[in-house]
Order: sequence, then C-alpha cells, then structure tokens
Amino acid sequence: MESRIIEVNGIKMEIDLREAAVVDSFKVGDQVKILVSKYSGSFESHAGAIVGFDNFKERPTIIVAYLEVGYSEALVKFAYINSDTKDFEIIKANEQDLPFDQSRVLDLLERDIISKKRAYEKSLHTKAHFLEWFGRYFKDFCGKEKKEE
Repeated sequence: MESRIIEVNGIKMEIDLREAAVVDSFKVGDQVKILVSKYSGSFESHAGAIVGFDNFKERPTIIVAYLEVGYSEALVKFAYINSDTKDFEIIKANEQDLPFDQSRVLDLLERDIISKKRAYEKSLHTKAHFLEWFGRYFKDFCGKEKKEE
C-alpha cells in the first residue's frame, strides 16, 4: 500500500494514494475558493470564479477573480496562477462556501461608487476654482515668456 500522511490543522491522516488520487479539472466560469497568502505566513480563503485562461507556451496561467469582503468595502481582485505561483491555491467551491450574500456585496460596491463620484465631483470643483483663481496668472506668465522669445 502506497500511502502518505497529511496533516491539516494538527490532525494527521494517512491517505492511500491508489484510492485517493483525485484530479480536479477546471474550466472558465467555474466557482472556486482561493487561498491567498498574506504577510507573516498567514492565509485567507475567498470566493472566486475562473474568468480566463492564458495558454502561454512556458507558463499557462489561470485567471481568477475573487472577492475580498470586509466590514466597509468589497473589492474584486485578480489572481494569476501558474507553475511559478506560490501565493495562491484554488479548489472547487460549493454554494455553501459563500460567507456573504449578494445584496451585502452590491450595497458595499454601490457605496464605493457613490464615494468615487463625490471624489470626482470634488476634483472637478477644485479644477474649476484653480482655473478661476490662477488662470490669469498662467495666461499672463505664458504670454510674457512668448513675448520675450
């Protein structure tokens, strides 16, 4: 019997490799769980989906979009997984693997949109004030330089 001992969170299991060999096949559109390496050797698990596959000659790459949902924001991030990748692992996901609901994520994304719209409007307002307050200065300054040439 060819076996291997695997330890998961302090629990040791002996696995018969002849019976335990499972080959996962993935395709674009599959729902996955992705294990993301963080600092100090810690890891976080996130819900994701395979959104692409780049068939590079040397390093074929799986592209996974995943959600990082926090208390006040939801971010969509991307992972590029190939033979050199050490920061990510993926497995197939189940419906029960989603630790949040769609309405919560959409609410957080909508808040982000509103916040960015406000920042955009503030930037437009600042630009208008800049042109109003300093426009003549630059016009006069540029005009003087052109006359001196």
